[in-house]
Amino acid sequence: METKEITKDQIIDILRTVIDPEIGINIVDLGLVYDVSIKDQLIDITMTLTTPGCPMHGSITDWVRRIITMTIPDSTVNVNLVWEPKWTPDKMSNEAKQQLGM
Repeated sequence: METKEITKDQIIDILRTVIDPEIGINIVDLGLVYDVSIKDQLIDITMTLTTPGCPMHGSITDWVRRIITMTIPDSTVNVNLVWEPKWTPDKMSNEAKQQLGM
C-alpha cells in the first residue's frame, strides 16, 4: 500500500479542531500555532499560548499530540511550546477577531 505524504495544510486543518477552552476558538485562528514542520512521519509543531501562566498548557499540548496521532497513526508528534515571540491579539485571524467582537 502506498503511503500518502503528510502536508502542512493537513496538519493545520487537524489543529483547527483543538479549541482553547477559555476562549472557545481554535488554536490556529487564535494565532497560537507558529510553525509546522514535517520530516517523514515526524511532525514538529511550534506553538505558544495566550499567556505563559496558562493553566491549560498541559492539556492543550496533549490535545495537539493526541488529535494528530489519532488522525495520522504512524506519526510522531513533538510540540515545542515557546514564549517568544510573545502572543498578542493581532496574531488572531480575522474570523477569530470577529467572533470576539474585535
